[in-house]
Amino acid sequence: MRHLLLLILPLLLQLSGCYSFTGASVPPHLKTIAIPLFDDQSGSGKPGLRELLTNKLLEKFRQDNSLSITDKASADAILEGTITSVLDQPQVLVVGETVTKSRVTIIVKVTFQDLKMKKKMWDKQFSQWADYTLGGGNAEFDASISAVNEKLSEDILLEAVAGW
Repeated sequence: MRHLLLLILPLLLQLSGCYSFTGASVPPHLKTIAIPLFDDQSGSGKPGLRELLTNKLLEKFRQDNSLSITDKASADAILEGTITSVLDQPQVLVVGETVTKSRVTIIVKVTFQDLKMKKKMWDKQFSQWADYTLGGGNAEFDASISAVNEKLSEDILLEAVAGW
């Protein structure tokens, strides 16, 4: 019995790495993706917001390495997006109705197209939020924007490469 276990154990360990929890992967005909600068129609007045989100998304795709980043002219797929809303809402009130925390929510509309098959794969809205302390000034607000961009880019990447 012990010898049988010694033979089976290495096989089981080897097979345990064969299963992926990421869902379906990118179709094999898609090798490259273009991610043009997102548009900002939020009216938030936050300078550089679209660049921050687009750059974070490009970084996520480079790290993931499922699709290579390229320009639109040579891309197999394209991911285009528009920031539609940036909300900044009070969250924590203390005695005297003083707001101590606020929540930033960013909503983005994103379209993913297969340029090889000339087909829109999906058109979705993504929303994420982060809280910040009002006493921290612009640094706290900027950190919350960064946290929201991190979450949004992760959500968009996962939908693009595993949402099939």
